[in-house]
Order: sequence, then structure tokens, then C-alpha cells
Amino acid sequence: MCSASGAYRAGASQGSWLAAAAPSAERFDNVFVTPLDYKAFLQTGSWPDKTMFALEVRYSASKGSINNGGHYQEGFAGLEIHLKDTERFPTKWAFFEFGGSQRTAKPFPANSICQACHAKNGAVDETFVQFYPTLIPVAKAKGTLKSERVLGEPDLAEAQVAAASGENVQIEQ
Repeated sequence: MCSASGAYRAGASQGSWLAAAAPSAERFDNVFVTPLDYKAFLQTGSWPDKTMFALEVRYSASKGSINNGGHYQEGFAGLEIHLKDTERFPTKWAFFEFGGSQRTAKPFPANSICQACHAKNGAVDETFVQFYPTLIPVAKAKGTLKSERVLGEPDLAEAQVAAASGENVQIEQ
């Protein structure tokens, strides 16, 4: 699904390592990537240089209007960017966090929790393709899928996070 800005919605999840650490802070994560980068992934099974993922984090609510049993998205909680730039970053990828009205951000250190977890547990090119069911067959067919990252629980102890814990991701087309 494309957003009003033209970005492709790569996935959505409810809950994350933040939710595991603080259950009252359960959030929705919406992941966006440009249609051009998405098409390149479909053709090659990997993300081209300069790919940018936008992770929109929203608060979760469970009681409102007619909803009495599920969860739905509410206000904006934050924005994180995952950017691939093989010339600029020694690890090829970097993370940036934007809060509130913040317009600029510096990359997280190369040894940050985000970087360590993605490097260790990412199924394709330090990204969590294992949570995007429509992309798994593409990566398998192109030979880019680290299949050991798809089956079972990821090793989160070394990265000090439970990034995959409790996530329920669905791709929208």
C-alpha cells in the first residue's frame, strides 16, 4: 500500500522489544520504504544502496468507539530511520531517531543496540525480512535469505534486546 507521500508500506507490527520491557508501553510499528527500493528488492533480493526504511511508531489503545477487544493505533510516538549508505557508514547501515518536532539527527553509534541486533538477526542485509511474509520467497529465490534467521527465535542476548519478541508483522500490498 502506498501512503500519501508515495512510500510503500513494507509492514506493520504490534508490540516490540519495548513492549516486552514495559508491557504498558505497547506500540504499533509501521515500516515504510520507497516503491523504487521495494521494486529493486523484488528484482534482486537485496536492498540497493541508499535504501531508507522509515519506522513510524504509534501509541496503542484498546478501548474506544466500538473497539472493546482489540488494539488500534493512536498518536505519534516517534520516527526511526534505517539508512543504507555503503560509502558513508562503515557497517553499511545506520539508524537515526527523530522525536517530536526534531528535523535532524545524528546516526546511532555503529555498536548501538539497534545496529548489533540487526547485524546479528537480520535475515537479509541487516533487515528483518523474516517478518515480511511476501518478501521471504523473493529472498529465498534470489539466494539472499539467511534462513537460520527465519526459523525459531533469534539470538537476542548478545544484542541486548528482544526485537522479535511478540511481533506480529503483516505485509500489505
